[in-house]
Order: sequence, then C-alpha cells, then structure tokens
Amino acid sequence: MTYRLATAMSAARVLKVVGVILILSFLVDFLILLFPFQPTNRLWQIDLATALVDRGIVPLVGLGMLFAGHWFDNVEDGGRSTIDLRFPALILSSILGLIFLLIFPVHLNNVRQASAQTVEQINQKAEQEENQLNKQLDQVQAQLNNEQVKAALEKQKSQVKARFSELIKDDQRYQQALNDPNLPQAQKDLLKKFKANPQELDKYIENQSNPQTVANQQRNQIRQNKEEAEKRTKDNAWKTGLRTGVGSLLLAIGYIIIGWTGLRDMGALQGARSKAPAR
Repeated sequence: MTYRLATAMSAARVLKVVGVILILSFLVDFLILLFPFQPTNRLWQIDLATALVDRGIVPLVGLGMLFAGHWFDNVEDGGRSTIDLRFPALILSSILGLIFLLIFPVHLNNVRQASAQTVEQINQKAEQEENQLNKQLDQVQAQLNNEQVKAALEKQKSQVKARFSELIKDDQRYQQALNDPNLPQAQKDLLKKFKANPQELDKYIENQSNPQTVANQQRNQIRQNKEEAEKRTKDNAWKTGLRTGVGSLLLAIGYIIIGWTGLRDMGALQGARSKAPAR
C-alpha cells in the first residue's frame, strides 16, 4: 500500500512538473515572438497569430497534465497537496481563451487586407509591364520606317527561312533535332508542323517578325501571369486564414470551457465549504 501511494505521488509530481514546464515554455515562446514589437505591422500580426495558434495546443496539454496530477493527489493523498496551482492555471486558461477568441476575427481581417494589397501590387506590376511593352512597340514600329532597318529585317527573315528549310529537308539532321533532349518540345512541334506543311514556315516567320504580333503574345503572357499570381495569392490567403482562424476558434473554446467552468466549480466548492460550519 505504501509503495502504491509513493508511486501515485511520484506520478502526480511528474504530471505537475511536465504540465508547468509546457505552460511556461509557451509563455516564453510568446514573449520571444513579440519581439521585435510591431503592433501596427499587418504582416507581423499575421505571423504572430499563426505562430501562437501553431503552439496553442502546448499549454492545453500542460493544463491537462497539471489537473491530472492534482487529481492523483486528491485520490491518493486525501487532497493534502502542498501547492495548489489550479486557480492561477484557470485564470491563465481564461486569458488564453480570450486571446485566441480575439485572434479569430483579427487574423481573418488581416489576411484579407494583406491579400487585397498583394493583388493590387500584382495588378500594378502587370500594368507597368504592359506600359513598358507599349513603349517598346512604338519604338520598334518607328524604327521600321527606316529603309535600312527594313532591309536588315528582310535579310534576317531570309536567313531564318533558309536555316529551317535546310533542316527539315535533311532527314538525318531533322531526326537528330527531334531526338535532342535539350531542344524544347515547343520547338520540336514547330519542326513537325514545318515538315508537314512548308507554308507554315512562312507564316511563322512573318508572325515572329511582326512587332504587333510579338507584342500581343507578350501582352497575353503578362495577363496570364497576372491571373495566375492573383489566384495563387487568393488561394494561399484563404487556406492560411481558414487554418489559423478555425484553429484559434477551437483553442478559444477549449480554454474558455476549462477556465470559466473550472473557476465556477472552484467557487461553488469554496461556497459549500464556507456554509458547512453554520449547519
């Protein structure tokens, strides 16, 4: 019996020590995360909320161990525990519950605003790229009015056509090009198209030498990249907001239930004990 009592007291002590260490480690992490303190920085608030929610389960486990250790003391030692940490633990649980409850709407709002700001920056960057492309197009079109530039362009077109024509007529070089692992698949597809219909080569060279066509292709690529970046930003914001927001709400519910119901029960116990001698 004595051995069993000693073992139970030792287990209770271990549970309490581990519980206190888990709670204190979270509080230390919380203080460290506050620095550098930038309460007006939205990204700092988002990072802080995410880190707190990721670590939020640690003190919850610590509270569970602390109360399990106290229960062992009550069962095996008749409630004669030397240090009762339940009341400060319940106060801390209530405070953490309120903190995580506040994190829920604040974090969702911060993520929404940060996402909107990022999307705006993406739009501004795309607009700047299109404006730069339009300026380059105007410069190229102005240069094409020069006879020397026109002659140089026609010479270049003839050289490109001759090079491709020689390649598709030489079956050995053509097959080597198709089997070349370093050659992009898009270029291999073009070679196949030119081989099947040589007139496609003329159309290709004409399109590639037309500044307006090239500019339209680049403009479409800019807009496509913008749409992909916007979608990626919104998806990441939705996932981050939902994950951290729901996590903070669940943690808030857990801490508030533990803290408020525990304080209520302790108050009831104290009230019952104070009324007992009067009977």
